[in-house]
Amino acid sequence: MAGLVVSGTQVSYIGQDCREIPEHLGRDCGHFAKRLDLSFNLLRSLEGLSAFGSLEELILDNNLLGNDLVLPGLPRLHTLTLNKNQITDLECLLDHLAEVTPALEYLSLLGNVACPNELVSLEKDEEDYKRYRCFVLHKLPNLKFLDARKVTRQEREEALLRGSFMKVVKPKIKASEEGLEEENRLPVTASQPLQSTTIHPCLLLPETSPVIEVSWGSVAMFTMGKTRKATGLFEMTSSDGKFCML
Repeated sequence: MAGLVVSGTQVSYIGQDCREIPEHLGRDCGHFAKRLDLSFNLLRSLEGLSAFGSLEELILDNNLLGNDLVLPGLPRLHTLTLNKNQITDLECLLDHLAEVTPALEYLSLLGNVACPNELVSLEKDEEDYKRYRCFVLHKLPNLKFLDARKVTRQEREEALLRGSFMKVVKPKIKASEEGLEEENRLPVTASQPLQSTTIHPCLLLPETSPVIEVSWGSVAMFTMGKTRKATGLFEMTSSDGKFCML
């Protein structure tokens, strides 16, 4: 068959522009293949992969696989590469892999939106990628390699402690947005707590009354000799003729 390369238990069907796994590929090679390379095709579905029940390595780089990717149960699979596909939902993928590939030790997702680094966006940085690794290791704690980089002991410890909080990649605020936020920040008003408020002499009650501290700016207009409600306070005249606020 054109395009098919078989070497022992290794099967390659690369660059054939196939949109699905050919039925004859599973029929002819599924029973003995331990390594299957389907890179550089147009795969959107992995239907037919169930014929390869003994797979240990699966290479699916440069295809069109998305969030609806479904793998059959592959209990012996230890290596899976999905570089440069169309996967955006990281958690959905990891939950699926945890269920169908329990022996997985090597996973690579470079070139997918779900893997935040400079290959997919110049706005992503090393900190984004570290958070991603932490979350992946939280979901798949048995991994030894992630994206061609060995998993360190420190990463395992970090994933154990904080991995569940790393689901969402930290948002990045542009400098222009920071300036706009500063301009739109509301000024402190009389209704907001103040660190230090000076008590005006005419707002003091006799010693027998509890002293209430108010901001002078919170007092509205009032008329002398009358009791008027102003911002929840009442004006009264003390024995010495001074005005006090209750």
